Amino acid sequence: MKIAIDGYNLGLDKGTGVATYGKNLSRTVKSLGHEVGVLYGRKSVKSKNPLLTEIAFFDVGTGVTKRLLNGLRNVLESTAIAFESEVDTVTLSGRVVTDFMKDRLPAFDHLWNSTQVYERCTTGYKWFGKHARVTLPGVDIAHWTYPLPIKANNTANIYTLHDLVPLRLPHTTLDNKRGYYKLCKHLVDTADHIVTVSEASRQDIINLLGADPQRVTNTYQSVSFAPELLNKPEAALRAELSGIFNLQYKGYYLFFGAIEPKKNINRMLEAYLGSGLKTPLVIVGAPGWKSEDEMRMLATLKGLAHSARVIRLEYLPFAMLVSVIRGAKATFFPSLYEGFGLPVLESMALGTAVLTSNTSSLTEVAGNAACMVDPYNTQAMAEAMRALDADDGWRASLEAQGREQAKLFSEEAYAKRLQALYEMVLETRRP
Repeated sequence: MKIAIDGYNLGLDKGTGVATYGKNLSRTVKSLGHEVGVLYGRKSVKSKNPLLTEIAFFDVGTGVTKRLLNGLRNVLESTAIAFESEVDTVTLSGRVVTDFMKDRLPAFDHLWNSTQVYERCTTGYKWFGKHARVTLPGVDIAHWTYPLPIKANNTANIYTLHDLVPLRLPHTTLDNKRGYYKLCKHLVDTADHIVTVSEASRQDIINLLGADPQRVTNTYQSVSFAPELLNKPEAALRAELSGIFNLQYKGYYLFFGAIEPKKNINRMLEAYLGSGLKTPLVIVGAPGWKSEDEMRMLATLKGLAHSARVIRLEYLPFAMLVSVIRGAKATFFPSLYEGFGLPVLESMALGTAVLTSNTSSLTEVAGNAACMVDPYNTQAMAEAMRALDADDGWRASLEAQGREQAKLFSEEAYAKRLQALYEMVLETRRP
């Protein structure tokens, strides 16, 4: 098959859970022997000279066009009525050095770009209720990894809805809830198929959006790590943690993820500080949705006597993050709600014990291989943190169980689910 994947999140400077999903999806599709094309929505890169097209694609400041023409094109394409978005092919010759993007680039056979197509399709749907359309040559399935108002012509269109957090926990996001509901409902009603990443999210899609259960498939997710990251010797890991971060191997707790209300940072901090633990807590994450309260609390801690117990790092490259996960005594991830919860799976796969919530999809991902807590009960959370800290044997047991639990979400298992999905979609594709 020839599968197209959107580059909507893959084009972001810093990684997101959806970007990780997109990269893993592309690699899994390639491993199955299918062709992979990725459609980006960068500024204009087209040139008669293929080399200049390639250069422009990797130039973050590219896309200077005549203001009048660009403005008119934006208005026309945003309506998604005047004409469909043009798709340009980007051919990589190897003459442009792309090593700086190797952590963000997906697996691909074809690279395409449609000028600012994702901004335009969002604007067009907002104002006119119309999908943008693109033509992707020879594609059997367009797999959109995010709820986007866009369709590929003459092919099956499937959409991954990771979760319905804006509808389930509306206070935690800044989305226009009416618009979000309208778009998701429209996709559920018109797409060839809906994909999601947990049984909890699948039930939400069925119950909140009225989706036909036969047209919603949970494929779960997988994670993968380069061998050099997995097999880095403990001595090298210790030296890296000490030399770069001044952290002791297995001498700190870790939270990593966006700093936003649904991640439950404030309750986690309240529980941690109230637990009396002396082991530092490292928080790796950039501000996300509605993070003002969380950022205020983190700022307040800087002026308190125990501020040294909480260490915040805004961003780490993936290779460094893997080292920090491997070196943690345990990962704390008491999120209020998750469509999947990649930090839990990543930590278990890397052999780190996990404390997480007994809500949403997190119970599916963690199984019996984590310390489960009520994310709203800070006292119970503090007690669990103290118990985890005091019991070396329990942590070792969770590390071993976590590795086994992570195998349920292996690349091989994910590939089988994905292949079955694609075969079913082509067999049952709407006329």
